Order: sequence, then structure tokens, then C-alpha cells
Amino acid sequence: MKLSIEKYIKKIDRMLENKKNVDWHNVMHEHKDKIAFYQHERLIHLLVTMLVAILTILLFLYSLDNISIGIFAILLIFVMLLVPYLLHYYFLENNVQKMYEQYDKIKKNMK
Repeated sequence: MKLSIEKYIKKIDRMLENKKNVDWHNVMHEHKDKIAFYQHERLIHLLVTMLVAILTILLFLYSLDNISIGIFAILLIFVMLLVPYLLHYYFLENNVQKMYEQYDKIKKNMK
């Protein structure tokens, strides 16, 4: 997913730099589709990240009262899951924002 987004953003950036022989209407149509796809991906990752974060917090609160190696191990696993989820969501959020900026530039080129 990460490589796909990066590759697509670079492709659009190259088009926006060159501006020659580009059918902006087709680019706009494709870009809207890609934005919708990545917005959906971002939403799913937000929901999963929130679920893991809530479970991590609840498990942490539970572990304050019931200290055991098993609870600590599960808490550690949840924290290890949460960090990559947060980083990936951060990546998705920032790149969808870049795509919004590209959308505005494409719109200007259509006029």
C-alpha cells in the first residue's frame, strides 16, 4: 500500500511539473477515484488503530490492579501493534492531504 501511494503521488507530481500533452479531465477522474480509495483505506486504519489503542488502554488499566507476567506480555504485544498502526495511519493521513493539494492543482490546470 505504501509503495502504491508513493508511486502514484510521484506520477501526479511529474504530470503537474511537465503539463504538456496531459488530458487533465482523465487525470482528474482517476485522481478522484484514487482519493476515494485511499480515504476508505484511511478510515479503516483509523478504526483499527482506535480499537487497538482503546484495548491497550483498557488492558493497561486492568494490569494496574492485576499484575502478572501474562497480562504484561499481552500488554507488550498490544503496544507493539499500536506503534506500527499509528505510523501507518500517520503516513496515510499525510499522503491523502498531499493528494488534496494535487487535486487543487489539477483543477487549476483544467481551466
